[in-house]
Amino acid sequence: MTGTDARRRADALRNREHILRVARDTFAESGTASLNTIAKRAGVGAGTLYRHFPSREALVLAVYRHDVQRLIDSVDDVLAAHCPLEAFRTWFTAVADCVRDRHGLGEALHGAAAQDTVVHETRGRVVGAVGTLLRACEADGSVRPGLAPEDVLLLMGFLWRVGGDTLGRERDRDRRVTDLVVNGLRTAGR
Repeated sequence: MTGTDARRRADALRNREHILRVARDTFAESGTASLNTIAKRAGVGAGTLYRHFPSREALVLAVYRHDVQRLIDSVDDVLAAHCPLEAFRTWFTAVADCVRDRHGLGEALHGAAAQDTVVHETRGRVVGAVGTLLRACEADGSVRPGLAPEDVLLLMGFLWRVGGDTLGRERDRDRRVTDLVVNGLRTAGR
């Protein structure tokens, strides 16, 4: 590969990442945003967008995969910055924020025919991330041993299933309900 080829690949990757960020923000505003709107906001031609994402569904699914991977990749950093139990709370709050911020993407994803495939495809990695958090919490004794990551993920799902209210009280409610869940996961006496 020549230096020119490497630069072209790097440019293509930057374009793709930029389009994904713009698409995520645009879908958050409106789940029905058109590809032309996204291309215009991204400052790229429609041909560039279609070269990376041949259909609206392909773009929606790519944004979903990108967001999920970003959350999964953040686990080690969150654990490095916080004690394990606080990392658990922080990570699940970030997941909930991501879901809330992309409510329009949720609408767009709902219409994507391959939705079940992409959710199934990413679920194992998300469960793995939850497992990493739980193992860290078990190691320092902050949660009881033997918790199944799949069960904890299902339990924590309240964070993104409970709709926000117009007064912005969802953060306080999230914190209260997270406390209830975490207290149920803790080891006796902690």
